[in-house]
Amino acid sequence: MIHPTAIVDSSAVIGEGVEIGPYSIVEANVEIGDGTIIGPHVVVRGPTTIGKNNRIFQFASIGEECQDKKYAGEPTTLVIGDNNVIREACTLHRGTVQDNGTTIIGSNNLFMVNVHVAHDAIIGDNCILANDTNIAGHVKIGDWAILGGSTQVHQFCLIGAHSMCGTGTIVLKDIPAYVMAQGNPAKPHGINSEGLRRRGFAKESIMAIRNAYKTLYRSSLTTAEALAELQSAAAQDKGVRLLVNSVESATRGIIR
Repeated sequence: MIHPTAIVDSSAVIGEGVEIGPYSIVEANVEIGDGTIIGPHVVVRGPTTIGKNNRIFQFASIGEECQDKKYAGEPTTLVIGDNNVIREACTLHRGTVQDNGTTIIGSNNLFMVNVHVAHDAIIGDNCILANDTNIAGHVKIGDWAILGGSTQVHQFCLIGAHSMCGTGTIVLKDIPAYVMAQGNPAKPHGINSEGLRRRGFAKESIMAIRNAYKTLYRSSLTTAEALAELQSAAAQDKGVRLLVNSVESATRGIIR
C-alpha cells in the first residue's frame, strides 16, 4: 500500500490499511492511523499524529514548521483526528512554544483546495473550510462552522460553533456561535437557522436562539447589558447558553 517511489522514514508509525502515494514523503516522528489515504506528492513532517480514515490529496503539506519568526526549531506538534478530507495544496502547520505547542484538527472536517491552517490553531469537528481560506495563528473554530471561500481569519480570533462566513469574509473580531457573517470587516447577518434545522435542532430552540441574537444585535443594549438580559434564557435553553458562552469568552470583542 506504499508506492515504491514514496519515501517513508523507518521510524514512522504506519497503521493498518494506510496508503501512501507516489513521491510522497513521510518523515520521522509521524504516526498515521488505520485506513488513512495519502495521495501523491504529499509531505508529512513530524512531530505529527494523523488519526484514522483521513484522506489527504496531492501537494498537501502536513506538519511543516510554522511561519512565525519566533519559532526556533522547537519540537512542536500537529494533531489531526479521524475522517478528515484534506484537499489539494492545503498547508497545516505545527504549533509554537509561545502557545500550547500544538495545532489541533478535530474529526470529520473538510478542508478544500489551498486552505492554510497556521500554528496553534484549534479546529473542532464537522467544519468546512472552503477554497483559499486562511486561518491565522492561535485561532479557535467551533464545531460545525462553515467558512466560505477566501475567508481570512485574523490571529487569536474565536469562531463559534454552527457559525457561517460568506465568501471573502475578513474576520478581525470574534464571531459568536450560530451567527452568519459577511463582509470586510465581517458583520453579523442573522443566525444559521437552516444549518441548525439540518442538524436536528428543535424549532423552539432555533426560535430561542433567534430571539437571543436579536437581543444581542438588534436592541439598543451594550454587549454587557445584552448578556445580563440573556442569562434567564440561557438557563432554560442550552442553545442560547452556547451563544452566551461564546460571547463571554470572546477575547477580541465580537463582530458588530
